Amino acid sequence: MSESIPDKLAQLERKFAAMGQDMASYLDGLLQADYLTYWDYVHLDTLLSLQTPKTAYPDELIFVTYHQITELYFKLTLHEIAQIADAQPLTPGFFAARMQRVNRYFGLLEQSFGVMISGMERGQFLKFRMALLPSSGFQSVQFREIEIVSTDFRNLLVDAPEGGASIADQYDAIYWKRGATELATQQKTLTLNQFDRQYSTRLIRLAETYQTKNLHARYQELATAGQATPELTSALRDYDHRVNVRWKLAHLRSAVQYLHKEPDDVKATGGTNWQTYLPPVQQQRIFFPSLWPTEELQQWGRTTPPDQPIPKV
Repeated sequence: MSESIPDKLAQLERKFAAMGQDMASYLDGLLQADYLTYWDYVHLDTLLSLQTPKTAYPDELIFVTYHQITELYFKLTLHEIAQIADAQPLTPGFFAARMQRVNRYFGLLEQSFGVMISGMERGQFLKFRMALLPSSGFQSVQFREIEIVSTDFRNLLVDAPEGGASIADQYDAIYWKRGATELATQQKTLTLNQFDRQYSTRLIRLAETYQTKNLHARYQELATAGQATPELTSALRDYDHRVNVRWKLAHLRSAVQYLHKEPDDVKATGGTNWQTYLPPVQQQRIFFPSLWPTEELQQWGRTTPPDQPIPKV
């Protein structure tokens, strides 16, 4: 027996005793337990059963799988932000390290849009998309949650109510609702009505919870204490630009690839007004406006890295 075994057994005994548990019973359970396999750990069979295309077009499998992968990266992003929100005490190093993780996730998401832009046949997409009505990527609640936990709620509003209006009262002024109006009638789309019925209460509650602990608020805590490091500031600026410019431009490129057709644009599946909703220069969403010089704010959404020209709509 290894010399370390008695010491480990003693540690286990103290652990279980502290919880009023009998260590021997747990050891009996360990003897009966089977070895863990990779496929059980990641629930592989269940995971691979979740891709259920609605048509026989082969490229629809790419479409649904891509969106599921995207949602998993959104989940990881929310996981990192929740750690920052709840950290006590919050240190600049911890904050910056988690933001660097988030930036890696969005970097992968940005690059992965090539799967959408170049990885499907346009003819197939324009056929199978009609079986998906009225669902839309607009209805990704996790992306909405990412926006809410990143910044002061008023930074997400258009024509915000004056004074001390509650989050619930401000919710109808949130910017994304303008992107879900019928192109012809300017009425709320079914897509938006579905989304609001399913998630509005959840999103309002999240915004209330994060009023004092969103990324912007937590950064301000450190800045007020003189602890906002250049590394942290750079990570937050990178995140702001990735989410509000680069990610949305990648999405726009995909829409232009598949939905832009002369002389008329093809409508999005949810009836969303994607031509005005997707371009970041029109949205002007900025999580951390105080971190950007005036000249950069004025050019927001107009400039991208040299290898990523802004698509023409």
